[in-house]
Amino acid sequence: MAAHQKNTEAERIITFLTSLKPDFQLPPGVDIMNPFLNKQSLGLVKLFYDKYYSDNHCRHFIFGINPGRWGGGITGIPFTDPQKLQHSCGIENDLSHKQELSANFIYSMIENFGGVTVFYKKFFITAVCPLGFTKNGKNLNYYDDRNLQNAAEPFIIDCLQRQLSLLKSEDTCFCLGEGDNFRYLNRLNEQYIFFKKIIPLPHPRWIMQYRRKQLNEYINLYVNAFRHPEEYSFK
Repeated sequence: MAAHQKNTEAERIITFLTSLKPDFQLPPGVDIMNPFLNKQSLGLVKLFYDKYYSDNHCRHFIFGINPGRWGGGITGIPFTDPQKLQHSCGIENDLSHKQELSANFIYSMIENFGGVTVFYKKFFITAVCPLGFTKNGKNLNYYDDRNLQNAAEPFIIDCLQRQLSLLKSEDTCFCLGEGDNFRYLNRLNEQYIFFKKIIPLPHPRWIMQYRRKQLNEYINLYVNAFRHPEEYSFK
């Protein structure tokens, strides 16, 4: 693993995020979201990572799909909408406080895990593709459009490699999404051996849309998997 160029994980994370330069061609009608080009969002990103990652701890990576326009696409922090950033993380902001379903689940889970300070000391949430996409004003997953997936793949691989070279990581990671996101990340992992083990978990948005009545069961599923990854088994 490459030598660390910065003193803390926070500095290394910010170095990575501010160096994202997608140079692939987008399919017609597809737009990219890069909150790190926005001065306000970047300021919030720096406050967040300085608050929770100013250390050199080894963490488990958690991979979402790609940022959504009401969460990481606006705050720059995965699964964190402006409301959670202010009320859960203590970072005031004047962004639109529209809530994101996935963020609602993640922060309920984090509270059950022990709170933001405990959780972020052990985990680093990122995404298979760290930048998000929209089409016709709606979120677009990188795998929803095969042309987009193919075009973005070199960028995705480079992002995975650079994060692992910059940040200290455990050899087991988690993938949010048991379907397309897991299959894609697993395929890349089989080729490049980023991690020894990838544990897939149901995606927060799927839970909130289709399994909300079992919300506590899924929160417990997440918490148990995060606390005991060595014991967690999946189909």
